[in-house]
Amino acid sequence: MKSSEIAVTTATSDACEARDDDARRQRADAIAQLRRERVLDAARAAFFELGLEGASMREIARRAGYTAGAIYSYFASREEVYAALLGESLARLDAHVAGAPADGGAAQRVRSKASAFFDFYRENPRDLDLGFYLFQGVRPTGLTRELDAQLNAQLRAALQPTADAVSEYGLDATACEAEVTALFAHMVGLLVLIHTGRIRMFRQHAPQLLAQYLEQLTERLQRFANSR
Repeated sequence: MKSSEIAVTTATSDACEARDDDARRQRADAIAQLRRERVLDAARAAFFELGLEGASMREIARRAGYTAGAIYSYFASREEVYAALLGESLARLDAHVAGAPADGGAAQRVRSKASAFFDFYRENPRDLDLGFYLFQGVRPTGLTRELDAQLNAQLRAALQPTADAVSEYGLDATACEAEVTALFAHMVGLLVLIHTGRIRMFRQHAPQLLAQYLEQLTERLQRFANSR
């Protein structure tokens, strides 16, 4: 065989091996992702039934059909599992808010973005449980400071479009933060009333109450902007 033919054959063989290696890596990654999702599905059910403190790694592994040692290759602790679930939930929240209409004036954007935030949790009560630790007393016990800070940043990112619209009225940073905090507290309060069924005690419709609050908020903000 000529040297040129040998070179071509070698190059072809190397290319085939590279493709095979790439295919093997893709298969391995796909299998790992499926196993990770299986762990997360099992953990989600365990957390909702047992809470963060009650759902041990052994229990999560049992529900996923793995040994406890096997799932440590994907997550170092149950707190990491919980953070992964909550992180995915917050990513969906952020996408939902980002997809809300952003045209029109500041008042329309405040109403649109805040309503999208509210509607996500109203339509996904399990995400409300997960996001606000409702199954264990509204306390983020068990999460590390780093994980809690990371998740809080994701939650804050979902509120940022509303904050940006509020700031268009000319409020300084402190006043804007106070308005967004008050709005957030109002929305969470309504969501908890819906979630617990207590809203029926008042014979009120939560989305309508939010709409009224947003109308009053934007009118007040507009008066402030006009007075400057």
